[in-house]
Amino acid sequence: MTLQLTVPGMACSACANNITKALQAVDANASIQADPQTKLVNVETQASETAIKEALAAAGYPAN
Repeated sequence: MTLQLTVPGMACSACANNITKALQAVDANASIQADPQTKLVNVETQASETAIKEALAAAGYPAN
């Protein structure tokens, strides 16, 4: 499943790295592209959308 989420709190490449690590903890095989300029995170994952959003929120980056 492919998800495209907006993460307003992602401000820099360090934020993008933290988001990537948080999502890889949920699905180690996920393909993740996090772009701080557009605030978009694209995730190709087998995990549920709920699990992905919960991982982002737990890392301090709630998604819309």
